[in-house]
Amino acid sequence: FNSLNHDMTLAEFKFIWYMEYSHRMWGRVVGLAYILPAAYFWRRGWLSRPLKGCVLALCGLVCFQGLLGWYMVKSGLEEKPDSYDIPRVSQYRLAAHLGSALVLYSASLWTGLSLLLPRHKMPETHQLLRLRRYAHGTTALIFLTALSGAFVAGLDAGLVYNSFPKMGERWIPDDLLAFSPVLRNIFENPTTVQFDHRILGIASVTAVTALYLFSRKIPLPRRTRMAVTSLLAVACIQ
Repeated sequence: FNSLNHDMTLAEFKFIWYMEYSHRMWGRVVGLAYILPAAYFWRRGWLSRPLKGCVLALCGLVCFQGLLGWYMVKSGLEEKPDSYDIPRVSQYRLAAHLGSALVLYSASLWTGLSLLLPRHKMPETHQLLRLRRYAHGTTALIFLTALSGAFVAGLDAGLVYNSFPKMGERWIPDDLLAFSPVLRNIFENPTTVQFDHRILGIASVTAVTALYLFSRKIPLPRRTRMAVTSLLAVACIQ
């Protein structure tokens, strides 16, 4: 308020404050939704030995996610006497917080579906192994694309260029490698961060489409076909 937002009203501040407060409270509710039932099921002896390991890992991830959130927010509250730029959290910590959340969500979903749905017994053909490897690679690419989105958000890089498919009047902007050393551009140059996110996004959609087309050539269970089709639909919407 003293250095930048002189015209902010109390009502405007409360709006921001309650957004942050609600996010924290929701995170704590999520933590309790993991830990309390886990403790109950453990005490009742309903968890197998492998499942106990999964439950401990998930509960540990929940706690780690909360710790990362605190660490991230802390970076946005640090005094910067040499700069009166818009207050923002570290893009590195934001990416770590988002990445941890994605791992937690995916692991939770995988564990739940593994308990609810029996595994299909299928012959390990060469085509099926290739499909599985390709699906794992596509997953990694989507995860990397999401992390690059955190860098876009952390640097407000979405405000730099708002035209597509070109960035301004050029396919490759002039200031793509403006920072020194060159490696800094990938994580700290808003232009490069947005450029990378675009390329990764296009690559992800292409990989998902290729995965879908490849899966059509293989006899797969109905549930698997629904999953691949849903993946393509969500990729196009995204």
